[in-house]
Amino acid sequence: MQRDTYFVKRSFLQWLHNRSNPGLIVNICFLVVLIFSTLLTWREVVVLEGAYVSSQRNHLETVASALDRQLQFSVDKLLFFRKSMGEALQTPLGFDVLQMAVARFKTVRNTPSWQLIVDKDRTLSVNGVSDEFVSKTTLLNRDDDHISHEISAALEVGYLLRLASSSTQKEERAMYISRAGLWVATNTPVNDDEIISRYYHFVTRPWFTQQSGRANRARAVRWFFSSTTSTAPADVPTITASVPVYFKNYWYGVVALDFSVATMKRLLKDAVADHTEGEYQLYDTRLNLIASSEVSASKINLFDDVERAQIASAIASDTEGGLRLGSRFVSWERLDHFNGVVLRVHTLDEGVRGDFGSISIVLALLWALFTAMLLISWLVIRRMVRNMYTLQNSLQWQAWHDPLTRLNNRGALFERAKQLAETCQQQSLPFSVIQIDLDHFKNINDLFGHQAGDKVLSHAAGLIATGLRTSDVAGRVGGEEFCVVLPGIALPEASAVAERIRSRIDSKEILVKKNTTIRISASFGVSCAHEKGNYNFEQLQSIADTRLYQAKQYGRNRVVWRDRDKE
Repeated sequence: MQRDTYFVKRSFLQWLHNRSNPGLIVNICFLVVLIFSTLLTWREVVVLEGAYVSSQRNHLETVASALDRQLQFSVDKLLFFRKSMGEALQTPLGFDVLQMAVARFKTVRNTPSWQLIVDKDRTLSVNGVSDEFVSKTTLLNRDDDHISHEISAALEVGYLLRLASSSTQKEERAMYISRAGLWVATNTPVNDDEIISRYYHFVTRPWFTQQSGRANRARAVRWFFSSTTSTAPADVPTITASVPVYFKNYWYGVVALDFSVATMKRLLKDAVADHTEGEYQLYDTRLNLIASSEVSASKINLFDDVERAQIASAIASDTEGGLRLGSRFVSWERLDHFNGVVLRVHTLDEGVRGDFGSISIVLALLWALFTAMLLISWLVIRRMVRNMYTLQNSLQWQAWHDPLTRLNNRGALFERAKQLAETCQQQSLPFSVIQIDLDHFKNINDLFGHQAGDKVLSHAAGLIATGLRTSDVAGRVGGEEFCVVLPGIALPEASAVAERIRSRIDSKEILVKKNTTIRISASFGVSCAHEKGNYNFEQLQSIADTRLYQAKQYGRNRVVWRDRDKE
């Protein structure tokens, strides 16, 4: 064998000697140097491009942060108004002038409209409508047990609202709108008819109706974009930030701040400051354009329906990123204190005229050269092999696991469970099965959407998996149904494991949407092979499933590990 190897080496050296010539060696060295120089140049271009993208990303982050800080001030102010209203409701002042105002309310509450004025120079007036008006709307409620304190609190908060209107020019209007048929606003009405029309307008706006306990369970600040206001022309949009006012779990009303489009544009221009390269745009969650940094409306970069859909899809998948649309590059970043997103639109022409204008051209040339010399063969083959192994591993994983919960799927669970059951039977070990079903899961999908339902399933699966041993097997066997196999564990210990998992699920909150968290629970059924000496997994699962439904019948959020008729 060694002799054969020696002759092969010698033959190769002879062939190399016969074939060698200076021209060929020079050409080979030239090609090697050319390849390495091209690779080094490519690396430098990539580094420069990365620096360019990073600088543009930093510019957007700076603008978004500056705008967010400005809006945070308004949000903090809104929360301060709500806190002040709550404190006033908890401890109303005993001034005679406030008590007189409350007493006067009792005499005018049945009139179509009324107004309570304490001091025009210090506080805002409380405007209201009749009991009959309030009774016609199911969302409204004039409770005699709360109305006196609420009027007194509204007069107190009216002082703060008046100060707010005079100390800043950001908000167009600050107001408190009550479910009890009264309201306070920085723009006081001039006649009785205006009181009624404004109140009707207020309580029919989304920023009021969508702050109910069912619509806003988190009681958080929400932003709304509307095309009209009670005082502005129909073609003037308004941005409103509102937050519900609760005291002792009773919804009193809404505190809100109105912003004009001109104000939002001014805030955006202040945030842009010296970052004049590119156009910055502010959109709401539905991608309605609110403001642009461009002075001229004709220079604003507008998007068609297809481009808007692409942008919306990209924004839905991440809080920040970039997207190329033809000759325009769009980067975005969501705001923390506003239900919207800031977009930066950078055109190819602006990029070419900038400091890094030659990067794209150099990159294209080097890429073409590099592809022609090397990647046509070597890279394709390497990528094919890599993709083949990646695909093989991915398919193998997908065949055995549920992609959402990352637990075993039904087929894998049954196969592994049967193997474990057979092993336990041979060794005379206990073998237990836990069947789990999330309570009221359909309601979560109906209230928050299927995306929230997926988060709940993934969250529950993680809690189940972390409470098990390495030898245990957990899997998803249905929509919101899970199964856990516990080899070597008897029925009482298995019920303790189920109770531990139930407690963990019941104690954790899940963030399903921005500023919205929920709690879930689950019902459990437990069975064991030692009960009847039966190691058939499917029969054990059926017994656990029967006990699971017993748990649901007896109130949910509990563990049933023995039949109730045997207790």
